[in-house]
Parts: sequence; structure tokens; C-alpha cells
Amino acid sequence: FKPFVYAAALRAGYPLSTILEDSPISVQMDPNQPAWEPQNYDLKFKGPMTLREGLYDSRNIIAIKLGMEIGAPAVIGEAARFGITTRIPPYPSIYIGSADVIPLEMISAYTAFANLGTRTTPTGIDRVEDRDGNILWRPTPHSEVVMDKPQAWLMVDVLRDVVRRGTAASVGAKFSVPAGGKTGTTNDGTDVWFIGFTPDLVTGVWMGLDRPQKIEADAQGGRLAAPAWLTMMTEIYERRTAPPAWARPDSLTFVEIDRTTGYKFTPFCPKETLQVESFLPGTEPKEFCPIHSPFVGGSQGGPLTGNPPATGAPATPVVTKPTAPAAQPNPLTNKPR
Repeated sequence: FKPFVYAAALRAGYPLSTILEDSPISVQMDPNQPAWEPQNYDLKFKGPMTLREGLYDSRNIIAIKLGMEIGAPAVIGEAARFGITTRIPPYPSIYIGSADVIPLEMISAYTAFANLGTRTTPTGIDRVEDRDGNILWRPTPHSEVVMDKPQAWLMVDVLRDVVRRGTAASVGAKFSVPAGGKTGTTNDGTDVWFIGFTPDLVTGVWMGLDRPQKIEADAQGGRLAAPAWLTMMTEIYERRTAPPAWARPDSLTFVEIDRTTGYKFTPFCPKETLQVESFLPGTEPKEFCPIHSPFVGGSQGGPLTGNPPATGAPATPVVTKPTAPAAQPNPLTNKPR
């Protein structure tokens, strides 16, 4: 579910260089109930990071803070745009996947990434043939554009990072076909997921038990479902020509940034913080990094974080707490990993 949060953020003008802080958060939903204090899967906090890193490393806190900034209506609307029909309550826990969804709808939603913005509804019948192999009937695919191609390419690029260096890096190390995807793990390791895609196929793997119980110690989507997906897709592409990678839209720009601050990279920034980031026109950072400048105290300053406007310039974070609903939200049910 997290990709819908990030897709909504891109639509709202947030660049992938936006810095948010992976740090503890407490949300008081109901004064008569304990505050909701979500955790990351590893129970650790990594501090300031870009939205790109927040997604490919599947940091729960980053997704929650981002979702709270752009608002539940925007995220719920984005999920609906991608074809999710189940009811999604407006609670902060939805940003990390607490709402129930239909597996086929979730996998179908990822066709919008694989097709660079066009969602295709799956069908159960490919074609009907007679005994001589003549095609008597074939369903007409239903497709709908749900995201502009440049925005979709940015999402694909981040989801490819999930495979290249994120929670599904075990896939990228052994799979040569261009691919992206997202892992998922529910609380207590009772369900694990991996939904992955190439330029011409979208497939998903779920593992769990009919009577929910912990699958095994340290059960994670990246450890169980992703390797199963890898085995299946490797066999498929032994019989299928591998497609070329997604072409980068010419309208996108790119800027060398300091990934710890979100500003434009300077000669004073540590080399290891250099990252070449792609941007929708008008969302690029305009200023050079002031944090590592020798004129403002060297590298002692902390990275700026928060809610950037469409210009892409970082600002100070403000985590707003939603208006308390009539009842306590559903307990956190998902910890995507």
C-alpha cells in the first residue's frame, strides 16, 4: 500500500528528494485511549532520509509522516484511482497498509506502474479456441490512464530500487530482467507478500496459513515471498524474451543532490552523500546545500526536513495530528518490509 502514499505525494508536488525524519511519532487519536506509537519493522529509527530511501527501505515512519502531511483523502483517492475498491478508513495506520484489500486488486494496481501510468483490469480468460486452435473469442482488455507517464516513471524508478538495493535486494542480485516491486509483512509474520513487475508482466506472491499464525521466526516478504517470486519469474523468462527497461521520459530533469539534506550538491558535501535524482519540472531544489558549507559551520548543521512546496525546497517538518475520530483506530495490522 505504501506506493499509493508516495504516488499521491508526487501528484501533490513532492519531489523524491524531500527529506523526512525517521524518528518516533505519537498520535493521540482518542483522549480516552493510549496514543498510537508505530514502529519500523526493525524497531529502529534511521533519522533524516529522502522519500526515495524511505520507500525502497520500507520505513513505516516515513510513510506515516508523509501520509499525514498530504492527508488521508489524497491517499485514499490515489488508491481508488489505482483500482482499490475496498473501504479504506481515514486513520494514519492505512499509510502502512492496515486496511484490508483484495489481493487481485492490489496486484492489478501495479499494472499502472509497469505500464507507466496505465492500469489494466485483469481477466480470467485469455481466449476461447475451437479444437483446431482457431480463436473464437478473446476479451477486450480494459485500460485506464491513472497517472502521467513522468510521474509513473519516477515511481517505477523507486520501486526498482526496492529490488536493486532495498528490501528485495535478494531479487535484484539474481534477476537480470528490469524489475521493480514491493515487499510486505503483516504483524507477527502471519502474512508475507511480494508484488513485482517487469515491463511486460505483473505478478504477486502471498504466503500465509488458513488459520493465521506466525509463519516462522523473522518472517518477512523479502525473505520468503520475494525469493519465491524470483524462482517463478526466472523460469518464465527462460521461455520468454526479456523486455527492455522503461524509457525515461524526456520531460524529466535531473540534479545532483546531497541525499542527507535534499539540497543541490556542492564541493563541500561529503562524496558519499552525492545522488543524481530525477525531478518533475519545477520541483527541483533551487538552492545549494548550506549545511556542509564552510561558511555556516561546516558539517555541523543538521539536515533540513519536512513539507516542501512544489519548488522542492526543503522546509521544517510539522507532524500534524488528525482530528480525533469517534473511535480508536483499528490496531496496526501491517508492518510492510
